[in-house]
Amino acid sequence: MVTEPGRVSGAPSEFAEDVLEVVDTIPPGMVMTYGDIAELLGRGGARGVGNAMARYGSDVPWWRVVRAGGYFPQGLEDEALAHYRGEGTPLVRGQLDGRRVDLARARWLEAIAPVPPE
Repeated sequence: MVTEPGRVSGAPSEFAEDVLEVVDTIPPGMVMTYGDIAELLGRGGARGVGNAMARYGSDVPWWRVVRAGGYFPQGLEDEALAHYRGEGTPLVRGQLDGRRVDLARARWLEAIAPVPPE
């Protein structure tokens, strides 16, 4: 049962909690894709991450999770743009696809980089 946009009654699943925990660690000015988060967690896939964000993501920095190619969260483009500008997130403007996050500069890969063995 939906109580307000981005909120669902009932506790999030363990997977959703893991997604929200990852999103909470993304530094200002950086982003991860839905697929990056799924890869980091080793489960769920990009759609699973998107579903968790749609249901429970209103209390975390949701704008730091973008679609493949750096595209802003769908339906929240204007609000996300304000956050990106405020945080200094690198953006690019394509001729055909409008404004998007510059993944080459803003993607937070440290979260998914393998830890070297000791």
